[in-house]
Amino acid sequence: MYKDELMLRLWWFVAIAGLYLLHQDLWFWREARPLVFGFLPIGLAYHAAYCLTVAGLMWGLTRYAWPAHLEQSAGDAGIEPGRRRGSVR
Repeated sequence: MYKDELMLRLWWFVAIAGLYLLHQDLWFWREARPLVFGFLPIGLAYHAAYCLTVAGLMWGLTRYAWPAHLEQSAGDAGIEPGRRRGSVR
C-alpha cells in the first residue's frame, strides 16, 4: 500500500512540475500565426488550452489527493465537510 501511495504522489508531482514547465511558453512569444479557428492567435489558444488543463489538474488534486485529516478535523470541530465557519446553510 505504501508503494502505491508513493507512486501516486510522484505522479501528482510530475504532473504539477510538467505543467509548470509548460507554462513558460518561449516558443510562441513572437508568433501571431498560425491562427487557430481562423481568428485566434496561437499563443492565446495555447494559454486557453493550458488553463483548461490546469483546471483539470486542480480538480483532480482536490478530488483525489485532498488530505483526509483536514476533513476529519473539520468534522471534529463541528463543521460539515466542505463548509466554512460562519457560512449560511
